[in-house]
Amino acid sequence: MPIKTQSDLPAKEILEIENIFVMDENRAMHQDIRPLQVCILNIMPVKQDTELQLLRALSNTPLQVDVTFLNVKSHVSVNTSANHLNKFYTTIDEIRDKKFDGLIITGAPVEDITFEEVDYWEELCDIMDWSLTNVTSTLHICWGAQAAFYHHFGIQKKHLSEKLFGIYPHKVANRKIPLVRGFDDIFLAPHSRHTETPAAEIHACKDITVLAESDEAGVFLAIANEGKQIFVNGHPEYDRYTLNNEYHRDLNKGLPIHIPYNYYPNDDPEQKPLLQWRSHSNNLYSNWLNYYVYQVTPYEL
Repeated sequence: MPIKTQSDLPAKEILEIENIFVMDENRAMHQDIRPLQVCILNIMPVKQDTELQLLRALSNTPLQVDVTFLNVKSHVSVNTSANHLNKFYTTIDEIRDKKFDGLIITGAPVEDITFEEVDYWEELCDIMDWSLTNVTSTLHICWGAQAAFYHHFGIQKKHLSEKLFGIYPHKVANRKIPLVRGFDDIFLAPHSRHTETPAAEIHACKDITVLAESDEAGVFLAIANEGKQIFVNGHPEYDRYTLNNEYHRDLNKGLPIHIPYNYYPNDDPEQKPLLQWRSHSNNLYSNWLNYYVYQVTPYEL
């Protein structure tokens, strides 16, 4: 799928090196089709890494996607330059009157405090409410999924006894639902979190359908409102070295951290991590774009 971005977005050059088709505004203007309008609310600390991971994940269908990056104005980022944010990001106030085919709400490293203590919580709730009327389908990732479970359904997160960290197997349920079409019975996906939304409470909510879960990692994939809301309790968009970088970061900080589960060959951090989840990640994002965005969204937004 051609990903349409601003021509000077740093991630564009990296994607082109990976042989991923990225289109700038000039070329897109000469194509007589309507691209899907997808907004990404990026609340991860290092914006550029998440931009690259999500654009890569969105690049595997024939559909053209026009991406708008959204940032919260009530939080000052210390890991991404103000110049980058001012150049490539917008705020909810600037797009409030617009409609989008899809919205992605990323995770954020704020698990150790309550939702209400997060400095941009009210703004995030405003965006989640806005998405119900202005977005065809919203994909919530990791802490973004926990926040949505809490805001929309009142399901509170809980702390884990230790960090869930590694590559875990998941079993598919409700195979007839298009979001998991093409998935293997058991597939792998990365997790990196200190909290979870309890599986029993998700299953008990009549408005939510669980599509995949793990004995070790809990509910991974769920859907509500006929696909208008999708929840991913993990990080399928992570690249090969993301968990490696997190592991060494925590080690250098002296934080309690174990070797990522099922990640390094022979649990040896000196060896190259195995990339075991990319195909299912691509399938997940392609299914979302096709069945819950492209096939549903009106031609005239």
